[in-house]
Amino acid sequence: MRSAMQRVLCFRPCRLWRFAAGSVVAIAFTGGTAAPVLAQPVGIPSMGVASAAELSPSVERTLGDAIMEQGRRDPSYINDPDVLQYLTDMGRKLASHANTAVERINVFALRDPQINAFALPGGYIGINSGLMVAADSESELASVVAHEIGHVLQRHIARGMTQQAQTGHAMLATLAGALLAALSGSPDLAMGVAAFGQAAAVDRQLGFSRQAEQEADRTGLDMMVRAGYDPLGMVRMFERLDNASRLNQGAGGKAYTSTHPLSVQRMSDAQNRSMRVERRPNVSSDAFWYVRAKLRIEQARAGQALRSAEDILLAETRQTEGVRRSAAWYGLAYSAWKRRDFDKAQEALAQARAQGQDSAQIAGLEVSLALARGDAESAVRLGQQAVARWPDSQGVALAYIEALQGTGRHEQAASELQSRLTQWSEVPRLWQLLAQSQERLGRAADARRSMATFYELTGALPAAVEQLQQARAMSRDFYEQSELDVRIRQLRERLESDRELLERFKS
Repeated sequence: MRSAMQRVLCFRPCRLWRFAAGSVVAIAFTGGTAAPVLAQPVGIPSMGVASAAELSPSVERTLGDAIMEQGRRDPSYINDPDVLQYLTDMGRKLASHANTAVERINVFALRDPQINAFALPGGYIGINSGLMVAADSESELASVVAHEIGHVLQRHIARGMTQQAQTGHAMLATLAGALLAALSGSPDLAMGVAAFGQAAAVDRQLGFSRQAEQEADRTGLDMMVRAGYDPLGMVRMFERLDNASRLNQGAGGKAYTSTHPLSVQRMSDAQNRSMRVERRPNVSSDAFWYVRAKLRIEQARAGQALRSAEDILLAETRQTEGVRRSAAWYGLAYSAWKRRDFDKAQEALAQARAQGQDSAQIAGLEVSLALARGDAESAVRLGQQAVARWPDSQGVALAYIEALQGTGRHEQAASELQSRLTQWSEVPRLWQLLAQSQERLGRAADARRSMATFYELTGALPAAVEQLQQARAMSRDFYEQSELDVRIRQLRERLESDRELLERFKS
């Protein structure tokens, strides 16, 4: 059975990657029964820019934002800066080489060992930890992300949800009702579960034709080549998925090959196309190996699964060299840190740095380890060195800021945060940390304005409005009050617009 996040976020089952399609359980409003499985659509016509007016780009964004606002609370969502930055940077790099402009791409990871990936409305792409752990090169991972971006570019989600009018309207009406409840600002998390349950119902009922999947392959392969990835990475990933599906048969649910259009024609097409374009070296970035090692530990968490993950990493320290060996030691250090075995974590980090190897991930973990051991001054010193060495790493920046806050240096932390927000204004965690330091400094109104931005970025618009109203009540400055009034009005207008969009599908 897939995790809650996996069940609810797969708006549309990307049949290329999913394994246990038959295991999805829809948590619907109507008594919790599973929605009937419809036949896979024969095809989605007119490949290219869609004319699905019933699910316009603005509605897609509203649906995606509302689902993600709930999804970020799910335990399977990996809210790790190293992981989020790495995946989103890859997604945006690929999208920047597409023939069609993409308004936004946000890639995130789920704690789930199944080899899977999917796209949501609004340019959100989910990658299971199991898929990245299974990938043996960065190009293999990039082929999956590029494929999903291909679905976003072709607006396959909009078509899949609206191509059968009666079914599409029924799905959208129930989903819109759940999202409207969440949009009301209700603290009842059951509303989010209900909305996710409806997404699971959609997951069972939508599917893409072989033609649509092949189109996403071709679009993705073109992006890969232009972005500098090895095009044979897609072929190798096809082979890896095909082999895994054969091993997975009989393990529950339908066989992979019966529920996924991973046909010989598609595999041959990808191979032929990759042979006709310029070959690129199959070289993976250092970040790929370190993030992959972290995700191996993240998906295992505890018990026998964690021991097995550590055994694999320990074997890699003996069987690999260079950055791969360093990343394996880093994974062992990360696991020890999570288990609060700080001595073992320190030893593993020293091994990770052996033979001159280093990375932003190692530096960030070293700062967090010093802070966890109670050596806050060392954490600050290490943080200063790390941000100088790795100025573009969000993980390093956040570790340093948390070290500053841990020593009570909130003025310095707030200054550092303001500087970082000019670099990464879209990162919610930075705004949340800024609010914490502002509150400690007695700047209550500023803290609430920062929290309002945090909520706005995570899609919780009612909470953002509430924070701004509190900030206005605290202010005695006319100009500041006027500025807050404008922002409150803008958010309320956006809320009303979102409600109107969803009401159209509910009725």
